[in-house]
Order: sequence, then structure tokens, then C-alpha cells
Amino acid sequence: MRDAFVRMLTDLAPTHRELLLLTGDLGFGVLDDFSARFPGQFLNVGVAEQNMSGLAAGLALEGHTVFTYSIGNFPTLRCLEQIRNDICYHCANVKIVCVGGGMSYGPVGMSHHATEDLAIVRSLPGMLVLSPCDLWEAAEATRYLITHRGPAYIRLDKSTASVTNRPGENFQPGVIRTVREGSDVTLAATGGILAEALLAADALVEQGISCRVLSVHTIKPLDADTLTAAASETGGIISIEEHAVNGGLGGAIAETLMDAGAFPGFFVRMGLRDTFSSIVGSQQYLRKVYSLDAAAIVRAVSARLGVPSPALA
Repeated sequence: MRDAFVRMLTDLAPTHRELLLLTGDLGFGVLDDFSARFPGQFLNVGVAEQNMSGLAAGLALEGHTVFTYSIGNFPTLRCLEQIRNDICYHCANVKIVCVGGGMSYGPVGMSHHATEDLAIVRSLPGMLVLSPCDLWEAAEATRYLITHRGPAYIRLDKSTASVTNRPGENFQPGVIRTVREGSDVTLAATGGILAEALLAADALVEQGISCRVLSVHTIKPLDADTLTAAASETGGIISIEEHAVNGGLGGAIAETLMDAGAFPGFFVRMGLRDTFSSIVGSQQYLRKVYSLDAAAIVRAVSARLGVPSPALA
């Protein structure tokens, strides 16, 4: 997803001279072409994310569209005060880019994991929160952010779902994409873990279980219409996220459904439950350890529907 983001930004930079990209002393390999072609639109601020956020706010208030770029939770948790007070309070036109959302940086441990970011940034007034699930969504979300005015956060996963867009489809922020139709259960996923939801849906259909799969690429604003339809048209909803369940996608869906007076047959939140992702390993390994892979999704659906759980290869 990182590469899809940078390619789109590079393509659009020549026609958007107001665009600035700030990095916290990383991403040199992937940002080399951008920095070489557009030196006046690129700035390495060093390992100083708090300063980067304050600088971005000032540049935005001078008329620029500013992207701040760092990995894991560094562009959010480390500089939350600057994001809240400098960017959001002033409605500054700053786009915060998280590279490696969730447990993408599994081998380097929880200090580099972004597993509380969605809960935190969606609580900030005026903040648009995007969490694309595949490469097409990542690229189109980037295109949208160029012209969107105001604070925004985009969470780019290291993993990605396979191609899910249809020919001629338009990306609509705030509108959930239904990438698989079904009536027995709804699997609502955000980020690259959508790939696990699709694998689970494939396994479950062989058992006669029809899964509706939702790509929730926008966490705020959240699409109430698609979610309330899923609550009434399918047997239940399972949210899936590489993030803490408290305040993340699952929490946002629960709030939305309760506000709308919509009550699914069952509701399950799959994510980290009051724990840090403290085990070291690959992203895929950590998904298995924390019961977030396709096999775990299959087990959760089977348990709720009271059917035997099929084995995954």
C-alpha cells in the first residue's frame, strides 16, 4: 500500500504545486524518486515527529496541502498533542500518513505496531479517517486526499487484499464497499486483513454459509446505511481489525448501530482484547497468535451459526 500511495502522490505532484511531503527521516528508498523530482515539495524533518506535525500545521495554514509520513504509531501517538492542538483545532489541511498499520512491523515488536491509532484519531474533531483494504483503495484514497480540505489520517497496511474493485468503479470516502454478497453473516473488515475475511468467506461457502464481506475503508465518517442494512439483511455482523477492539472498527460499528436503533442477530468484535501485541513474529504469524487469521474468522462464524467449522488448508 505504501508504494501505491507514493506512486499516486508522485503522479499528482506536478499539477498540485501546493502539495508538500514531510518525512520523519525514513522511507528513503520509496521516496527517492519523489524527492529527486520535486525537491521543493519534499522535506526531511529528521526523527522529530512532534516537530513535523507542528511544522505541517504552520505550512498548511500558509496554503499548502501537507502530508506527514512515518511508520507505525509514530505519526500519531508520539505527536498526539500537536495533532490535536495544532492541526485539528485549527482545521489545518494536513494529511497524516501511517505506513505499516496494525502489526505490519511484527518482527520489531509492539513499539512499532499501530494498534490503538484508529480509536485515538477518530475521536479528534474534524478528522477524516481512512484505512484502505487493497491497493486500489490506497491509491484512490490518496487521490482524494489531494483535494480534500482539512485534517485527515490514512493508515497504510503492509499487507493487502487482492483486487476487489470493479471496472469503472469510483472510490467514495465514507461509503463502505460490499465486495462479496451474502445473507447468513456479514464480515466487516478494515485494512489489509480484509484478505483474511475473503479467505474465510471462501471456506465457509463450501459449508453452505453465505458471507457478505464489507471493505470498511473509511472509519470516520462511518457508513450507517450499509451497516444498518447488514444488520437487518444478514444473520449477524463480525468486525475484523488488526487493532484493539476498544474504540476501533468494532466499537465504531457498535456505536453506529445503537444510534440507528439497529440490532443484528449477533455481533462479534475480532481484534486485540486489552492486550499489547507483545509477541515477535511476522504479521501473518501474529494474526494466527491473536486469532485474527482466516481460520479464526471461520471458527467465529461457525460458533455463532452453530455449525461445524471447516478446516482451512
